[in-house]
Amino acid sequence: MKKKNSDSQKCEYCSGDGYFQLLLGGSETCSCCGGTGKRKE
Repeated sequence: MKKKNSDSQKCEYCSGDGYFQLLLGGSETCSCCGGTGKRKE
């Protein structure tokens, strides 16, 4: 059974942000969702 709320649509790798914050500064686009923050179905 799938949940149909906003949490189920978020990319689980970047938590829906669309990017990762790097330790040395700056950010990198999430390669899983392509920066959209939404999970690919």
